[in-house]
Amino acid sequence: MAVKESSLNTIMGSSMTPKRKIYAIDLFSGAGGLTHGLERVGVEVRLGIDIDPACEFPYTQNNKAEFLLKSVEDLKGSEIASYYRKNSIKLLAGCAPCQTFSTYNQKATQDDKRWWLLKEFSRIVREVNPELITMENVSNLEGQNVFEEFLDELKSLNYHVSFGIVNCAVYGVPQHRNRLVLLASKFAPINLLPPEVFSNGVKTVRDAIYELPPIKAGEIYKDDPLHQSSELNELNLRRIKSSRPGGTWRDWDEDLIADCHKKDSGKTYPSVYGRMSWESPAPTMTTQFFGFGNGRFGHPEQDRAISLREGAIFQSFPSDYEFVPKGEPVIRKSIGRLIGNAVPVKLGEVIGLSFHKHVRDNIRTIQHYFRGEKING
Repeated sequence: MAVKESSLNTIMGSSMTPKRKIYAIDLFSGAGGLTHGLERVGVEVRLGIDIDPACEFPYTQNNKAEFLLKSVEDLKGSEIASYYRKNSIKLLAGCAPCQTFSTYNQKATQDDKRWWLLKEFSRIVREVNPELITMENVSNLEGQNVFEEFLDELKSLNYHVSFGIVNCAVYGVPQHRNRLVLLASKFAPINLLPPEVFSNGVKTVRDAIYELPPIKAGEIYKDDPLHQSSELNELNLRRIKSSRPGGTWRDWDEDLIADCHKKDSGKTYPSVYGRMSWESPAPTMTTQFFGFGNGRFGHPEQDRAISLREGAIFQSFPSDYEFVPKGEPVIRKSIGRLIGNAVPVKLGEVIGLSFHKHVRDNIRTIQHYFRGEKING
């Protein structure tokens, strides 16, 4: 991550290694977006935990941490406590599955058990008692009762808590992605570093994917199986050829418009079947980003939906991040889910650097804490 040199000195101090190192465990780790970002800025992630077997290969192949295939509902704090080093600063990350709270999930109710996974995260916090906590989720979580209860629980455990809605684009992630980011600390008040600290600027679709080799709809690039795009039937091929970057299906001839969009109820969904614009960040990557009709996921210039690799790059994964073993088939739906659900890597870097600065700014307080002495305030 590009950080202004003067700001980097402020964040990290004279040494890139804090006196007490931060060790992390990543609950709901997915394919490793948050872990990868944390590792890139010097936070040692010891363990990632997820219930999805498809996560294990990308998580362990691209990161140093171990992986545990297990539901957090069945996890005990005592199982993971030993992964932290003695006298280290313990960080617990818990990015619970977000579909329950997403604006895309109009049918979700409190009967969906994913709604209550935040309570399981809260239980693990009580059992492990980490010094630092982070959570990333969709912005709609704010104001939900389960989130308010989570905040109350953290405060009752003497955490200083801050949270806010962040558009990841301001931190150099090449997509508009509004996320709720929470940080908590036992030591002192804590906040996410502001975008002004970083020299990334807003990254556009052009910045992110312009250099990738061109492919056709349904084609797989020979040197990167992830750089593949979905097939298009004849009608959708005509539709994308009639689409302009940043435009909508309203630009099409009448015979191309889907019947559902001709109804009054469908006229409020102009972004489906859309092309991206070269000069703007991409839209939010969903788990269905590889489908032309699922959003504004058409390539700005080529007549196809974006590839899996392009979606991963929009999530700020490195272009060589591996999601499947070499020679094994790429299951588009599975990999699309992993990519769409991931925490953007650059956001993970911002979170990690925010914790580094927090530790640097509160060295004396942290010394008192580990001596068992009372912390003022």
